[in-house]
Amino acid sequence: MRTVRPRAGSLAYYPRKRAKSIVPKYQSWPEHIGEQPTLQGFAGYKAGMTHVIMIDDHKKSPTEGKEIMVPVTVVEIPAMKVAAIRVYVKDTYGKHPLTEVWHDDIVALSGRITTAKTHNATAAIEKINAAIADVVEVMVLMYTQPDTLTGVPKKVPDLMEIRVAGGSAKERFDYALSLLGTGVKMNSILFDGQFADITGITKGKGFQGAVKRFGITLRKRKHARTKKTRHIGTLGPWTPHHVRWQVPMPGQMGFQQRTEFNKRIIKFGDNPDEINPAGGFLHYGLVRGDYVLIKGSIPGPAKRLIRIRPATRMGEQKTIQAPVVEFVSLQSKQG
Repeated sequence: MRTVRPRAGSLAYYPRKRAKSIVPKYQSWPEHIGEQPTLQGFAGYKAGMTHVIMIDDHKKSPTEGKEIMVPVTVVEIPAMKVAAIRVYVKDTYGKHPLTEVWHDDIVALSGRITTAKTHNATAAIEKINAAIADVVEVMVLMYTQPDTLTGVPKKVPDLMEIRVAGGSAKERFDYALSLLGTGVKMNSILFDGQFADITGITKGKGFQGAVKRFGITLRKRKHARTKKTRHIGTLGPWTPHHVRWQVPMPGQMGFQQRTEFNKRIIKFGDNPDEINPAGGFLHYGLVRGDYVLIKGSIPGPAKRLIRIRPATRMGEQKTIQAPVVEFVSLQSKQG
């Protein structure tokens, strides 16, 4: 009798190829409710995982009001600096940048980009103010400071574009000007208990076969004479005369951009002794600066860049309150 079962492997993510950049890209931003301008993103570096004991504040939960164990991911979040402001206008061909305002001191980015020898920031500001009625988006170019960390073996900053939301275009631009050249901390953008989207590049596993990549079943013992026990049974029908994209085939596995939606921020902190396990985190070491605890797991291995933005798909999760954390495990992760 023929075995009937669902296909092996998800077809949700295609093409399954390596990400273009280690810095994730956002194609959309959440709607901002409020009149005051604010930034809508941040970035940090993944340190590892631990667990906390907190009070369950989920309404109608069987354990509501009781202590529960929650796994959390620790992300080290040193302050990010604003290097430039980029404004967008829209015409019949779509949205495109109008101009940029760069800060004078961007020596830290010399290893990341080719900096302009001359830049007239005053002229750029005047050009933006003259066309402020046509501005549809105000973005800031922010960069991380991995040289302040000991767990990340890199010194060159990661540069990314982050949206400014709230208020009129003039108010957003003035707010961005006030941040130009300054350091911004994550707890000025998000807060304890808030839901956020976490984006990262997953752990790369290289070129893998169809069994590991899609989870297809190994062929039976009698097929061993063909020396193809880990191959699929067929490449597809006679018609059409080509191999369809739905057929599980070998190829790249991992190192792809993935976003985890609605991850709850458990706690911000600036005292690493509260969360550093004995011996440090595996493959990372000790957290030495500001950090954030995020409920559950997030994409990517330790040391990888993680981008965070306010949740775009809140749904029915409307009640936001700071969790009550009673205990953070400091037990060694080294086995």
